[in-house]
Amino acid sequence: MRTSNPFLSRWDGAGDAGRTAARTGRPVGATVGGRPTDDYTTNPYAPDADTSLRTGGTAVTMDDVVVRTAATLGTVVLTAVLSWLLLPVDEANVGRSYGLAVGSALIAFVLAMIQSVKRTPTPALILGYAAFEGVFLGVLSSTVSTYIAPGVVVQAVLGTFAVSAGALVAYRMRWIRVTQRFAGFVGAAATGFVLLLFADLLFSAFGAGDGLGFHSGGLGIAFGLVGIVLGAAFLALDFRQVEDAVAFGAPREEAWLAAFGLTTTLVWIYLEVLRVLSLFNSDS
Repeated sequence: MRTSNPFLSRWDGAGDAGRTAARTGRPVGATVGGRPTDDYTTNPYAPDADTSLRTGGTAVTMDDVVVRTAATLGTVVLTAVLSWLLLPVDEANVGRSYGLAVGSALIAFVLAMIQSVKRTPTPALILGYAAFEGVFLGVLSSTVSTYIAPGVVVQAVLGTFAVSAGALVAYRMRWIRVTQRFAGFVGAAATGFVLLLFADLLFSAFGAGDGLGFHSGGLGIAFGLVGIVLGAAFLALDFRQVEDAVAFGAPREEAWLAAFGLTTTLVWIYLEVLRVLSLFNSDS
C-alpha cells in the first residue's frame, strides 16, 4: 500500500506483502523462524536496504520511532514556545515578528521538500524543519491568541491530542481499514483540499474579498472540519506505515522518516483545529 504521506511513501508494506504472498503462496503476514516472510529487503522502495544489512545496520523498532518522534515534536514545541516569548506581536514588534515567521515557514517548506526527495533520511534536515516550523507556529499562535481568540491555543493543543488519540484508537480497533483504496481516496481528497485552499488564497490576494469563503463563517468552519478529518486519515496511514516498517525489518534510520511524517501530520491537524476554533470563537 502506497501511503499518501510523501515522507513515508517508500514504506510500501501492504502492496509488497500482497505481491510476496502471491509469489510464494504464503498468506500475508506468514512468518518463517519468527520473522515476517515479507521482509523489508524484498521491498523495491527500500532505500539501500541491502547496504544497511551488509554494514551491520539493525532493524527499526517501535521504541526508535517513539524516541525520534519525541525529539522532532519536542523541537517544534520548544521553538514555538521560544518564538512566542521572544517574538512578541505587539504594535512595536509585529512587523519583525511576522517577517521572521514568514521566513521560517518558507525555510521549513524548503527543508521538507529536500527531505521528501532524498533517498535516505537526514536527521539534521528533519530537526531543522521542526525548528523553523516551530517558529512559524509560535508567532501564528501568539497572533491568534492576542488578536482573535484569547485562550484558543490551549484548546487547539488539547483538540490536536484528542484527534490524534481518536485516530489511534480507531486504527487499533480496526474501525479504520487502511487499504489501497483508502490511501487513494485520502490522497485525492487531500489534493482537492489543498487546491481549494490555494484558490481561496489567490482570490483573496487579488481583491475578491473573502475569496471563496473558506476562511470565514460557517463555510470556513466546515472546510476546517474537513481538514481535521483528512489529518486523522493521514495519521492512520502513518500508523500503518510505522507498523509495516517494524514488521518488515526496515533499517533503523527509517525511524526518522516516521518521525518526520508524524510531525507534519500533527502540525496539519493543529493548524486546522486552531482555524476552526478561531472561526467559531470569532463568530460567537
